[in-house]
Amino acid sequence: MFKYHCLNPISQAGLGRLDENYVNTDDAAAADAILVRSAKMHEMEFSKNLKAVARAGAGVNNIPLDRCAEEGIVVFNTPGANANGVKELVIAGMLLAARDIIGGINWVQEYEEDGDIAKITEKKKKAFAGTEIKGKKLGVIGLGAIGVLVANAAISLGMEVYGYDPYVSVDSAWRLSGSIYHAKTADEIYKECDYITVHVPALEDTKGMIDKNAISLMKKGVVILNFARDVLVNQEDIVDALVSGRVHSYVTDFPTKEIVGVKGAIVIPHLGASTEEAEDNCAKMAADELRDFLENGNILHSVNFPDCDMGAKGAGPRVTILHKNIPNMLGQFTGLMAGKNINIALMTNKSRKEYAYTMMDVDGEVPADVEEQLAAVDGVLKVRVIR
Repeated sequence: MFKYHCLNPISQAGLGRLDENYVNTDDAAAADAILVRSAKMHEMEFSKNLKAVARAGAGVNNIPLDRCAEEGIVVFNTPGANANGVKELVIAGMLLAARDIIGGINWVQEYEEDGDIAKITEKKKKAFAGTEIKGKKLGVIGLGAIGVLVANAAISLGMEVYGYDPYVSVDSAWRLSGSIYHAKTADEIYKECDYITVHVPALEDTKGMIDKNAISLMKKGVVILNFARDVLVNQEDIVDALVSGRVHSYVTDFPTKEIVGVKGAIVIPHLGASTEEAEDNCAKMAADELRDFLENGNILHSVNFPDCDMGAKGAGPRVTILHKNIPNMLGQFTGLMAGKNINIALMTNKSRKEYAYTMMDVDGEVPADVEEQLAAVDGVLKVRVIR
């Protein structure tokens, strides 16, 4: 029986995938797994019983990844589960910037009690005239799950699409429309495109990537969209660009004190993944990831340990070891098992930077003292035997 704890409300579409072998507990210290959306976990203390954290969403800034890794806690996220919801809002953001829809709606609201609104509208509507996005150039920086969907949708809308991602995966490349022009550098997109949307993670080399230098390369009147992370855009520089008119509109899903209220800024209250479908999809993926890890030891979509899959566990025990990626770990594990006369039927090992994961299917029982000796090996973070 596994226990799980929810730090935020999690869609029943996901929780319903946890069968009778799972029970929801109000005590986080008793849980084998935690499901979370936006709750801050940095100040939490984790019990030794905690094996995994599943974030029902893509971003994991609210989770102390390094501390979890050091305590042998696997952290999962759900990449792509909310991609369609974000894609649709990006397209909506382009239309909002192109047509001044918000300005027109606000003007109508001011005349809601005026009996001559229809007549006045015909005189005033030209103040809200805009442009069409068909035929315009869209630059998509980052061709992951969301970027690919945005690029393909823009092609369908008649836009000329430039895509840039030096690390594009094979899967994403297969899903990209053949009509998309593959830019060699981000600068090429800055110089050529009327609309620019960023879909990259917040890393040291991407934070502040849209700054005054990047903006200086862009067309006057460019529209910039940011539905990825607020830190990708230098807030002072984008405000200056809006005020000067260098940037026509900045559409973002991340309200900050610097950008709210600035003319030309269309600020949305982080609604990208706030659809019923996205919440359901994220919850389903998170629940499936937890089940496969707790029941089979498999890791898929972890952000702090390598992905590793040995399929469904068979009749015998499966030994799983989270450990540091240092020399001679496998030799110590196999030597210890051989010394106890335990045959290893199948083994796999994967590493990711400073951390690694080893899985072994063995013949016969695994005594408690073997678990203790494996756990005592220098560099081992957590040992679990799935019986």
